[in-house]
Order: sequence, then structure tokens, then C-alpha cells
Amino acid sequence: MLATGAAVSNVTALAQVDREKIYQWINELSSPETRENALLELSKKRESVPDLAPMLWHSCGTIAALLQEIVNIYPSINPPTLTAHQSNRVCNALALLQCVASHPETRSAFLAAHIPLFLYPFLHTVSKTRPFEYLRLTSLGVIGALVKTDEQEVINFLLTTEIIPLCLRIMESGSELSKTVATFILQKILLDDTGLAYICQTYERFSHVAMILGKMVLQLSKEPSARLLKHVVRCYLRLSDNLRAREALRQCLPDQLKDSTFAQVLKDDTTTKRWLAQLVKNLQEGQVTDARGIPLAPQ
Repeated sequence: MLATGAAVSNVTALAQVDREKIYQWINELSSPETRENALLELSKKRESVPDLAPMLWHSCGTIAALLQEIVNIYPSINPPTLTAHQSNRVCNALALLQCVASHPETRSAFLAAHIPLFLYPFLHTVSKTRPFEYLRLTSLGVIGALVKTDEQEVINFLLTTEIIPLCLRIMESGSELSKTVATFILQKILLDDTGLAYICQTYERFSHVAMILGKMVLQLSKEPSARLLKHVVRCYLRLSDNLRAREALRQCLPDQLKDSTFAQVLKDDTTTKRWLAQLVKNLQEGQVTDARGIPLAPQ
């Protein structure tokens, strides 16, 4: 019994030491001399300290220091001179902001301060070098953490910004990983009723989304990725819930989603196969056909 008590005491003491280190690193963020190491150490601990986000948000000068790290990189974006060291450092700052974005106690304040907008210049970049790719992917991760919460206020905020065209551009020309996160963000926006209505409100918005999704299907037929395909199919299925979009999709859904092009890729993915079957069914329902059962073109 005494041994158990001593073990608990040791664990508590260790936790206290760890906590003291967390407080120390947070304080060190305020000083340019100690900030880089503090960013590195805190980003490593973000998964193991459940209340790190409120600690960061409510400590004096911390968020300002993280934003300073972001703004300091802007001159390296254009012309694109970002080094691996600069990218790693700012991505550690972004990892801490992702922590703040994910936490229920700090998310609303994070949005109210419009902090995601500081990341958009990174999403505008097109350089294919590894430092830029890592920067874009980490920035998308912050937005992805926001939409993952399925909170209405997140979607409402994002719809007032340029996140949809930014995601569409990355979906068209990013790396597979960046494409996957960008498509996930679009999927989450579409799954919200306000987001679906927004994208289907004008033909221009819908056609831009449909065009990029179509290009992705064509690319996926040449270079398959089950994970990316899953998000693309889910986006199409959600679009088919809107009557006007459904009518348009009857004309522009890629043939590769109607035939057996992806049968091999999806052979073990029952969820995506079910979504694809539902999509095809949705597009067939209410369709006018001739006496032979062949769909008639809309008048």
C-alpha cells in the first residue's frame, strides 16, 4: 500500500514538474531570444496537455507572439525564398494555433479575433518546394481542426472568407496530402446546410466546385488514392442533395464514377461504395426517360 502511495506521489510530482516546464515555455514565447525553443517544446507537448489551449490563449502576449511568427514569414512568400528552418519554426507556431482552434473553450474567441485570416497568405502560395508544401499543409490543418468540430459558427465564419476558392485551387494542384485536407474542408462545409446552400446559390459557385471535382476524378483514375477518392465521392453525394445541383450533375458527373473505373480501388471500402451507389441512385430519381428508359435531355 505504501509503495502504491509513493508511486502516485512520484507521478503527481512528475506531472507538477512537467506543468512547471509548460508554464516556463509559455513565458519564454514572449521573448524573441527564447521563443524558438519554446515553440518546439510546446508543439511536442500539445497532445499530452489537455488544457494547453486555454493556457496559451489567456497568458499575456502569447497569441501576439504566435501571430508575430506568422507575419515574420510573409516577406519570404513573395518572392518564394522560404527555407526549411523558417518553415519548421512557423509550423510549430501554427501547431499551437491549431490546438487553440480545436479547443471548445478557445474556439469562439479564436474565430472572433479572425486569426484564420492570418493563414490565408500561406494558402495562396504555389511554390512546390518542401518548405512551402509543409507550410500549406500545416495551415490547412488549422482550418481542418476548426471544421472537424461541426460547429455552425465555424461554417458561418468561413463562408465570409475566401476559403472555398483557396481549397479548390489546392484540390486542383496541391500534393496528395494537401488535396486530401482541402477536400475534407470543402466536404465539411458542404455537409452543413448553410454551406450547401451557399455553394449552390449561384451557377458560378457550383460549376467551379463541380469542375475541380471532375478534374480530380480524372486524375484519380490515373493515380488512384482511396482516401482522396472517399472525400471526392462524399462531396458529390452531398451536392446531389440540392435539387438544382442534382439536375446539373446529371449532365456533368464524370463517367469514371458511373462505370467500374474505381472498382479495384474501392473493393475493400464499403462506405465509399455505398456513397457512390447512393449518388448514382439520387441522380436517377425523378429523371424523365423515353419509352426505352433512356434519359431525355432537359428542355
